[in-house]
Parts: sequence; structure tokens; C-alpha cells
Amino acid sequence: MSTKSPPSYRRALPSARHLFDIPDDIAYFNCAYISPILQKSSLAGQDGVKRKAQPWTITADDFFSESEKIRRLFATLIDADSDDIAITPSASYGLATAARNLPLKAGENILILADQFPSNVYVWQDLADRNGATVITVPRPADGNWTAAILHAATPTTRIFALPHCHWTDGSIVDLVAIRALCDAQNAALVIDGTQSLGALPFSVKDIRPDFVATAAYKWLLGPYSLGFLYVAPKWQNGHALEQNWITRHGSENLSRLIDYTDQYQPGARRFDMGERSNFALLPVSITALEQILDWTVPDISRTLGTITQRIADALPMIDRTAYQAPHYLTVPLTKHDPHALLNALSDEKIFVSLRGQSLRITPHLYISDHDIDRLITTLAQHLSQHLR
Repeated sequence: MSTKSPPSYRRALPSARHLFDIPDDIAYFNCAYISPILQKSSLAGQDGVKRKAQPWTITADDFFSESEKIRRLFATLIDADSDDIAITPSASYGLATAARNLPLKAGENILILADQFPSNVYVWQDLADRNGATVITVPRPADGNWTAAILHAATPTTRIFALPHCHWTDGSIVDLVAIRALCDAQNAALVIDGTQSLGALPFSVKDIRPDFVATAAYKWLLGPYSLGFLYVAPKWQNGHALEQNWITRHGSENLSRLIDYTDQYQPGARRFDMGERSNFALLPVSITALEQILDWTVPDISRTLGTITQRIADALPMIDRTAYQAPHYLTVPLTKHDPHALLNALSDEKIFVSLRGQSLRITPHLYISDHDIDRLITTLAQHLSQHLR
């Protein structure tokens, strides 16, 4: 009699725990909340702070060199050109930039998802209110297939599809290539919040052809808080910036001639850069992180995180994983017990996850070790059998 072979959980990438400052007794499955930064990123940030302590060491070129380097790195990550990238303080800043530049008429509508992250909701409600338009909210599909639900809910007057790549609460994925095809058919814009996907899911602007992609850096990009990026498709790069600052103008490299005011901007999407983009502490942190992510490669990161979450799901058969869930996410629905009690029980064991609604959200990164996985499985197995539907 033949026996079924046990599943293989060989990782595409080994544990990178030694690159992070995470104590041995901490199991941190909460990257979708906020990631730790690499130890070398922390050192780079400290060096940046030291530069500000000695400002005579900061040259005019320093205001431009690091911002151009980080622009190139992020562009490489999403298969774009450097000229397509603006440096922002947050995803909401990027989304507000998109909203300022996209045309919308009375009677038209903007499509979003139910329970979408607030920063990707309020901006569209405001835009619709100011233009006599409406917001269509797609109900959560029972089977997790957001793509089919979006295609069904869209109308001929949907002019903006404001979507994530995967839903922030449970990681359910949206087929953005299919949505782009619908956008093309009815002359609609596609705006993506990539905060919960970029760095963990392969993403190419050449395949998806979005109009705008906004993201924060402090989650899957392993970067600092208060830094983000905005991809702007070439057709929108002559648009209106949220703010007018000196460094985005043509010729700003010559600090001695800044009073030569000009209507010309730096090329590409640079006109959309935030003021004080040349942050001498934050940019080095993110540069180091992006270099490491590109060295690992996003496809290998994604495969490795999928291996981790699948191992957990296979060990806990009460977890029902859908076919539409991103590999870096695992959710545990709870109905028969106070979810806060389970969250606290895990926290007492120094195992950290998130609670979103009535579900635990488990989101690992490469710092997760086999020991972390075993601890999580054992602790969940002890507490979940009576709590899961």
C-alpha cells in the first residue's frame, strides 16, 4: 500500500532573522501592521541623524543624490522608470495627488471595496461629493473572489477604480490585469493602494498599466514610517501637485539661484514630490531596505512567505484558506470566542499577530524561523479548536 508523502515546506529563501534585531523569544507574525527594519537600515538611519548633527557636512548634492537613488530603486521594484516616481510622506498623500488630477463629472462614480482601508476611502468620498458623483462600494464576496465582484458591480459610468492589490484585512487578492482591461473598455482610471502588497507580491506597471500607484514604506517595503512612493503614469505627469516647493522646480540644484523663479518643473513625476523629500534620516533607511528586497527578489520573497503560511494552514485544519488569498497573508476567522482573549493569549506567549474584525491576521516575513512557526502552531492548536467555526 502506498502512502501519501508529507508536503514539502522548503523555502525559496532561508530565514533572515540574523539581519533583524528580533529577540529569540519573539515570534512576530505582524508585518501587515508594521514591519521591523533591518539592522543595517537602522545603522544607516543613525548615520543620517548624525549628519544633521553636523550640518556643515551636508552638501547641496546631498539634497538630490539620495532621493534619485531611492527613486531608481523603487522604480526597479515595480518595473517602472525613475521619472515615473514621486517621493511622498504616505499612501494618503499619493492618493490625494491622484484624486486631484483625475477628471470626474456629476453622475459618474468611483468604485471601492467594502472595508477598504480608510485612507483609500475618505479621499474618494470627498472627490465624489465635490463633483456631484457617487461612490460604489463592492460588497465582500462570500467566496473571496473580489475580481468577479468588481466586474459585476462596475457600471458604464464608473470612471475611477480605486483598489488595493490585496485587501488589508485578509489578503484577498484582486486581479488588476483584468480590472485594467475593463478600465480600457470604458475609459476609466485605475488607482492602486499598494501598501499591503508591494515588496511581497510581484507587481509590474508594464503588465497592469495603472494610472497611479500609492504606497507607504513601513510595511512590506521594510522601511520607516512617514515615507512613501507614488507611481504616476506618463499621461498624468504634467498634472497639479499638492504643494509647491523649491526642490521640484527646474534648476533647483543651484542653491545660489533659487530666487530665479520658474514655471518649469523637474522632469517626470518629480513635481509631485513632497516638500523636504531629502530626509537625511529616513531615506537611507529605505534605500538599504529596497536594496535588500531587490537582492532577495520579490518573487522569491512571495514564494517563501507562501510556504510559511501554507505550513501553518496545513497544520491547523480548522483554518479554511481560500483560493484568492495572497501568499503573505493567513486569516483565522473567530465566531465562538472573544477574539481579544485569543490575541492576549498569543501576546502572553510573545507571539504577535493582528486582530481585524472577527479574524486573526497572520502576516510573516523572512525573519520568521522554523521555531517561530512551531510556536505559533502549537499555541494556536491549544486555543483554537473550540473557537473556530
